[in-house]
Amino acid sequence: MRIWGADGALQVDENSFTIRVVLSTLVTFSNAAKTNQDFSVPGVGPANGCAIVVPIGTYTNQQQQFETELVDNVARVYNHTRGYASTIASGTMRLIVMRFN
Repeated sequence: MRIWGADGALQVDENSFTIRVVLSTLVTFSNAAKTNQDFSVPGVGPANGCAIVVPIGTYTNQQQQFETELVDNVARVYNHTRGYASTIASGTMRLIVMRFN
């Protein structure tokens, strides 16, 4: 993709900004305890990436949103909302980690 400014100068192209999926995997929580899972993503951190989870299939009353955290070289997925007296989620969701320039 290329984007030109009002003056006709090239502003963004495939060499100046890209987003690339570096990890796509299923994450399953089936236990009743608050916990997390860590996934290795070398070279990716909060300064150059993001992590999201996407539900797959239909929801049940226990399949609430997982929470993600991206730290240097690790994507972490929680089955609860950190910092709150939250319920514990179970089920399977897809983790997608993206790196950008």
